[in-house]
Amino acid sequence: MAVSITNENFNTEIESEQGPIIIDVFASWCGPCQQMTPIFEELEEELGETYKFAKINVDDARDISIKYGVTSVPTFLFIKAGEVKGKETGYMSKEDLKTKMQSYLG
Repeated sequence: MAVSITNENFNTEIESEQGPIIIDVFASWCGPCQQMTPIFEELEEELGETYKFAKINVDDARDISIKYGVTSVPTFLFIKAGEVKGKETGYMSKEDLKTKMQSYLG
């Protein structure tokens, strides 16, 4: 299951990680976010040994969302060694998200 990121655990779960991380920035009231949840979970099941999967509720962690320039949800952040390698916004198919992950994170 994806790690739930909060202001309290952000440093240990994201900034200190060296491996590839994909973060789903979402809101519980967002329709496209709800549509992306099963896709994100399927990819985690398939690729969880290669990538770390995390979720940030934009309403619970505004500071983090502002830090990464999140202006709409869903937004996917692709991070490696503490550095944002890419950012994508909006609904996308499982294959599209997988392709973006591999493109940004290898």
